[in-house]
Amino acid sequence: MVRSAAFWFLASSPVEVGLSGVQEISIKTREGVILIAWYAQAKGNKPTLLYFTGNSGSAATRAPKIARIQASGYGVFMLNYRRYGGSGGWPTERNNVTDAIAAYDRLLSLGVAREDIVAYGESLGTSVATQLTLQRLVQALVLEAPFTSVVDVGKLAWGFLPLRLLMVDQYRNIDHIAEVRVPLLIVHGARDRVIPVGQARHLYSKARDPKRLVILPRGDHNDLFDRGAWKKVHQFLEKFVPGKLAPELQVAIMVPAFAVNSATKVVSSSDLGVPPGK
Repeated sequence: MVRSAAFWFLASSPVEVGLSGVQEISIKTREGVILIAWYAQAKGNKPTLLYFTGNSGSAATRAPKIARIQASGYGVFMLNYRRYGGSGGWPTERNNVTDAIAAYDRLLSLGVAREDIVAYGESLGTSVATQLTLQRLVQALVLEAPFTSVVDVGKLAWGFLPLRLLMVDQYRNIDHIAEVRVPLLIVHGARDRVIPVGQARHLYSKARDPKRLVILPRGDHNDLFDRGAWKKVHQFLEKFVPGKLAPELQVAIMVPAFAVNSATKVVSSSDLGVPPGK
């Protein structure tokens, strides 16, 4: 049984939060920092979600999500950012993205094929997942409660400050989303009080096909799994990730965007028989 939220912050291992079949995995970065990730293997031919949490999140605080993902047969590899969940070091945007690549490479070392990895980002983690997708081959990208940039979110409370000049780590999803060349799902709550749903819609408008946008009418920022988000993610993966990526998509990902000529085909939503989101 997965334990209550009050217990998650005191726990340090999957067993202590009531999870079974989940391993703690250590990752040593090039500068010697030790990172901790939680890993549950996929069943059958299901893909594995390389999952990046929101700000100050940890795998322990996402135990119910891990359990839900496991129950559907998907694998999950959830990285604890530096300073959280037993990982050392200090989190910055650069460190988080570099560590995401290290997590990807560690997942490969565990026997998971590149073609079986889906990048999944939640809130702050949407930027980490998006930037990873531009540097490593994945099957698809899922963004839960994304933002255009941290600056845009900050302006909601401190609009009188020149945040773009003051903030070093800006996590600018809006600058990267058009470069994503794999199937994309954006899930957002219509009642999100942290990141307005308009930011998700703006990202969606700038993204390439194939893409889907799901707005959960009663969803806020931290309750999307309770409002049906996982069902939507599961449906998306069943539609968009039934097998291996098409060779032309693999080329598009592994070759820098400026080197891909106009003959490179990108599959559209209609090619896959899935209508775009509303």
